[in-house]
Amino acid sequence: MKDRREYIISKAMELYALQGFGQTSITDLQNALDMGRGTLYYYFSDQEELFQTCMERYFLQPKQAALQLPENVTMDEMIGAMERYLDSLQAALLQFEDKRVNTSNVNNLMFDAYTRFPSLRRKAQRLALKELDLWRRAINYGQRTGDIRHDIDAELTAIMFAHIKNSYDSGLTGAKMDFDLLKRTYHGLYKLIKAVQN
Repeated sequence: MKDRREYIISKAMELYALQGFGQTSITDLQNALDMGRGTLYYYFSDQEELFQTCMERYFLQPKQAALQLPENVTMDEMIGAMERYLDSLQAALLQFEDKRVNTSNVNNLMFDAYTRFPSLRRKAQRLALKELDLWRRAINYGQRTGDIRHDIDAELTAIMFAHIKNSYDSGLTGAKMDFDLLKRTYHGLYKLIKAVQN
């Protein structure tokens, strides 16, 4: 049963990414899943529950897992967590059969989800605030231990790190996010703020 539920989530996410939530009907889902409406409703009470489950699974849960870090988080730990998060996003995209699913249409879907469902938006906002706080903590900890320059504005730098993964320009990178470039950006910014080692 769990496998069938996971299959429904995966296939529905693929369809939502390609067509959008508002343009995807229950009939579209039935056809894509090759299952009856009764079977679909056995696992999900309605399409909204299925859609919200997709958003939780593909966006919120991986980030929540990545942000399970110690209070005195280091910059290396924080960057490692964000790299694992990016890896999980990239792996999710690669699992879809239809290769037209890309970061561009998935990001559009995410913004649509947060507009339509305030509960999802609130969860995403809490995770964004947690990430920002962890960057701030990592920078402050690095300054206390001498790893990061003391003339760095911790708040501004934390904001810069938090926005790295949101900064890709689809006009420059095409429809696909350059995950390696994002990882290099984390390391490059860290290198810029590191204290000079004698």
